[in-house]
Amino acid sequence: MRRALFVAAFDSQLKWCARIRDELEARGFASEVVVPDVRSALSPGQIEAAGFTDVETVSWDELLERALAADAVVCSLSGPFTKALLFDLADRLEGSGTPGPVVVSGWVGVIIEKITAGYLDRCGSDVVAVNSVEDLEHFRRAAAALALPTDNLLLTGLPFLSGDPAPARTEVRRLLFADQPTVPSSAAERRFLYDGALAYARAHPDREVLLKPRHRPDEDTFHRMRHHPEVLLAGAELPPNFRVDYTSVAELLPDVDLLVTVSSTACLEAIDHGCRVALVLDLGVHERYGNQVFLGSGLLRTWEEITADQLGTPRPDWLASYFFRPERTATQTVADRVEELLASGERPAAAVRGSDYFRSAASYHRTLPKPAPPAPPVPKPAPPRRRLRGRDFVPPVLHRPLARVRREVRPAAGRLVGAVSGRRAPSGPDAADV
Repeated sequence: MRRALFVAAFDSQLKWCARIRDELEARGFASEVVVPDVRSALSPGQIEAAGFTDVETVSWDELLERALAADAVVCSLSGPFTKALLFDLADRLEGSGTPGPVVVSGWVGVIIEKITAGYLDRCGSDVVAVNSVEDLEHFRRAAAALALPTDNLLLTGLPFLSGDPAPARTEVRRLLFADQPTVPSSAAERRFLYDGALAYARAHPDREVLLKPRHRPDEDTFHRMRHHPEVLLAGAELPPNFRVDYTSVAELLPDVDLLVTVSSTACLEAIDHGCRVALVLDLGVHERYGNQVFLGSGLLRTWEEITADQLGTPRPDWLASYFFRPERTATQTVADRVEELLASGERPAAAVRGSDYFRSAASYHRTLPKPAPPAPPVPKPAPPRRRLRGRDFVPPVLHRPLARVRREVRPAAGRLVGAVSGRRAPSGPDAADV
């Protein structure tokens, strides 16, 4: 039986793997999922939400051994770790006389930063799954500039898109704000976005407004969230038609009419389900928000426009870049290519490994230390024990009143003590010896 190894470290990566796993298993592949013991974070809830019962954590060397023993390796790690895996696999395959597994890599969502670097990190794969026509054109230009073969570039689209979006709904009864873990990064900007959602809820009391955080406060993702909405909204007066909801976006979308976000890939998933979409424009257009890639979408809107139902319609050319093959899903396209390469024995990565760029980059990689597990956190020293004072036994509400009384009484008490001491003070020639 053919075996497929899936490699992930975070929940979004695991979900990307799950779609391809389902397709390969339907074609008779046995599968296993591993997490390298480098930076990773997968809670039981995230593993279950991705459609897995369990995942196995392995060392980097164990990961390489299992990859070499598999027929196909689907790697959804971040760019730098994918690159490290590809370089190390290339070293082990050199001179082995075997073609090695078919290695698939890609991106779990819309690429909003490091598009060229991300491609070069993955260029040593046999199949580089490309999400959009625009991305494919960019990668081909980068490859031409570096004399890299492009036989491994495969236009697939995102695995969770159908390729043929449903007609857009007209009436808005439920709005979903899809939060992102690091966009925007400051507390003030994030609170502005949440306040916009609250204002929308107050302006439309007949509509339901859901705020979907990327993860719960005690969970982690590839991009670590600061300023969680539950923290920023603590103590705020929330309208009755507003709530924070941790249900997955995929489960919510069938009952959502309008999705609002800054630059989340969820906007494409929403379009696929027939939802209207608005990308908040109030903060401006900037690479740090990732919304520069949506300039041609026709969906950028201010909160004022969103609240007034002045919504945009996706521009046909932008839409066609992501929805381009209704007759074949992304996962079917990937699986077709994997089976084709296994049958032929061809490995497009072999030609890439012979390029000057790859050989030079691999040479530098060999000088670096191998990926290692993160060091355990250093325990914080226990705070020094503090001596108890009288005020520790007094309720905090009485601290200020008692301090005021003490300030008022202290001068009079001092004068009284001085007077008493004066009457009792010794006199005579021996007074200085007391």
